[in-house]
Amino acid sequence: MDILLQNIDTWLFTTIYPNRGKETVILLHGGPGVPDGLTFMRKYLSRYFQVITFHQRGTLRSPCTSHDYSLERYNADINRIADHFKVEKFHLFGHSWGGLYAQVYAQQFQSRLLSLFLCSPGSGTGTQWTEAMLEIARYNKKKTSFLEFAAMNANSALGILGSNKGYKNFYGQALINFSRGFKEAHPEDFAIYCIKAKAINRTLKNIIANPLLPDMETPGCKVTITYGDQDIFGESMRYVVQRYPTAQVHTIPASGHIPWSHNQMEFVNVLQEHYNI
Repeated sequence: MDILLQNIDTWLFTTIYPNRGKETVILLHGGPGVPDGLTFMRKYLSRYFQVITFHQRGTLRSPCTSHDYSLERYNADINRIADHFKVEKFHLFGHSWGGLYAQVYAQQFQSRLLSLFLCSPGSGTGTQWTEAMLEIARYNKKKTSFLEFAAMNANSALGILGSNKGYKNFYGQALINFSRGFKEAHPEDFAIYCIKAKAINRTLKNIIANPLLPDMETPGCKVTITYGDQDIFGESMRYVVQRYPTAQVHTIPASGHIPWSHNQMEFVNVLQEHYNI
């Protein structure tokens, strides 16, 4: 069921997959600003849980009139959705930027979490984000031809200048790169048409301006971290592992940034362990 849910300055395009009597999992997509890349997760988890997904603020389907992309407002969006569906506590699953978004939320609202699953999560805020972005740039360079990489740089520059088309082209190539060289069990359909440059640029500005996230020696819930053995992140992954010293950490073999597609069997084993399926 799709609804457009208002949270003061934004409308959140939200989808719920009801499962009466079951616990709730909220999914956070990557980007920032690239919704609908978690179709496998929705289908798989909705067998055992009530699942909620939403397009984050500022995408085409979730317009944000105030253009406020502070991390505090991002956190408020999760609470608005949970409160609307009368869900007091829930599992939070985040992929890529969504994995960093989940960490930001957990810092302030850990009492609402039943568990935290960080799938190839962004490494951190502030300088840690900058370090991770340089790693992704090196990954993209390795995965592209000279002309493809030159086009990515040009499109990124256009996006920074405010071009929606520039970012759509940039992310389109990046998503090709992320699965290039892997046999995909579940190719994802990312909603690139929803991308808005202003949402991306202002979100990135706030991520970089945010202080480094502190370590969470007592996160208050079960935490699982996964990375592919050929992920887009490099040494900066250590920041996440250090941040959650009690977490279960898994490296998915023969996998990149989209593990449920690249090595589905191994990734599902980790999902089953985390969610006691």
